[in-house]
Amino acid sequence: MPQPALPETRVPTVVVENLHVVYRIYGAGAGRGNAAAALRRLVLRRGAPNVHTVHAVRGVTFTAYRGEAIGIIGSNGSGKSTLLKAIAGLLPADRGKVYTEGQPSLLGVNAALMNDLTGGTNVILGGLAMGMTQEEVRTRYKGIVDFSGINEKGDFISLPMRTYSSGMAARLRFSIAAAKNHDVLMIDEALATGDRAFQKRSEDRIRELRKEAGTVFLVSHNNKSIRDTCDRVLWIERGELLMDGPTEEVVKAYEEHGGK
Repeated sequence: MPQPALPETRVPTVVVENLHVVYRIYGAGAGRGNAAAALRRLVLRRGAPNVHTVHAVRGVTFTAYRGEAIGIIGSNGSGKSTLLKAIAGLLPADRGKVYTEGQPSLLGVNAALMNDLTGGTNVILGGLAMGMTQEEVRTRYKGIVDFSGINEKGDFISLPMRTYSSGMAARLRFSIAAAKNHDVLMIDEALATGDRAFQKRSEDRIRELRKEAGTVFLVSHNNKSIRDTCDRVLWIERGELLMDGPTEEVVKAYEEHGGK
């Protein structure tokens, strides 16, 4: 007698368990130009007079699975970017745990590229920094440049990064990161830059990354990009997870509460 088929097992890639992230700002309210006063406190072994705390993430719990594209929405200052940094291991948890499959890669609009080097050199160094071999970088170099579109109006790839607009730099960063398959790729507002053609290429590439067994997180204020790209959404406000569910359901609830 044939055995019933077993249900497909979903593979978790990120588990966030009761995560709290707290920023501590020392000397808050002391103003600027207080280096001499700070040195005197150190010499006299006196503590800083003020410590201001910001509870940026409050008890967030969820599990992400391989093949998902998860949007993260919320108002400015709600804790979205802080959550990504905690998952990437760039910020310590004050309480709670974060478990990840492999090394998560965080791509943000402020991700560092070397301004005095050419765009082409940054492509090579960025690829190597992500773990590509030299042969892989050589093979994918033209595709990265073409994807970014920065050479459409001139040979900008041969110019120093400091000559690029913020949008050109952001497109190149995304193109470098998207050239590699990732267990977990986190994108912070990268799709907000560039024209519609670049955004469409980016959205298509995110879908490919999902099919290649990765998990993608996208922080964006562009609800259309979230709808076009993600199949699940986390809504965060004041550091708390208000809603976690199918994209249309969560985005609609967010918009009904004034989210844009």
